[in-house]
Amino acid sequence: MTKAIRIHQTGGAAVMRWETVDLARPARDEVLVKHAAVGLNFIDVYHRTGLYPLPGLPAVIGMEAAGTVEAVGEGVDTCTIGDRVAYAGLPPGAYAQERLIPAHRLVRLPDEISFETAAAMMLKGMTARYLLYGCYPVKRGDTILIHAAAGGVGSIVCQWARHLGATVIGTVGSTEKAAAAAANGCQHPILYEREDVAARVREMTDGSGVNVVYDSVGRATFMQSLDCLRPLGTLVSFGQSSGSVPPFDLSLLGSKGSLFLTRPSLMTYTADRKDLLAHANDLFDVVTRGAVRIDIRQRYPLSEAARAHGDLENRRTSGSTILLP
Repeated sequence: MTKAIRIHQTGGAAVMRWETVDLARPARDEVLVKHAAVGLNFIDVYHRTGLYPLPGLPAVIGMEAAGTVEAVGEGVDTCTIGDRVAYAGLPPGAYAQERLIPAHRLVRLPDEISFETAAAMMLKGMTARYLLYGCYPVKRGDTILIHAAAGGVGSIVCQWARHLGATVIGTVGSTEKAAAAAANGCQHPILYEREDVAARVREMTDGSGVNVVYDSVGRATFMQSLDCLRPLGTLVSFGQSSGSVPPFDLSLLGSKGSLFLTRPSLMTYTADRKDLLAHANDLFDVVTRGAVRIDIRQRYPLSEAARAHGDLENRRTSGSTILLP
């Protein structure tokens, strides 16, 4: 018996219930993990609301956590009982004190990385990795724009992009978040509620625009993001916190400078275990060397996940947030 946050229907934060659940022994190729910390991410909101449908209900949501291996099923040779592990991605089920998970989705944690740090960085950090290496290979001399620069993914992208030698422009919603973004390597924070983002980007880049825009906001920023790009620039639309992007005429990409557009997913970029390990190991490397700091700004009891979701959706959080079982 263990406790978990389950939803029996999709909807607002109130649909989440703190319940007792039964867990079977690990099946073949499965592992039982006892969580020490769980990550909070916007994809959890999408699963809760039904925007991203779950396989079935009732369901335990959550895509990221860290803890200790408690038991292993037959055929598992990637970890043993007592190993410190972390994960991010499918299948959901992280909002629990304990859970069963396919062994191939787990990665072993370096001793230098705590459970809380791992839970705060795995999904967001590996997202930053595919954004900076996969969607558009950021290199020294590039200029990038990251929306929500003070958020969990944004704070990591800012630091990692600076480490790669890029100039970083970021949008934020307040002077406090501008200061947080600046502390994480964002040289040019833009207050999107007070300034014309595209105009400011053109001003900062002497009219040329940026090489790439990383946009997790969606509907509210999509057209603006296109206007920030230089010819042959890339828009990476990797989230939709403000709502889905409405249909648009693809010829617009041509008229604005033969632009590239991609809508990626961490689950695709880490579907093969070798790719999962490559993303995790690159993340572990920059964190253990101090090039990227994981800024945990909020901690909530897992039983109060509804309150955490409310704060996330109402933009009352910055940096990373974790839930403690």
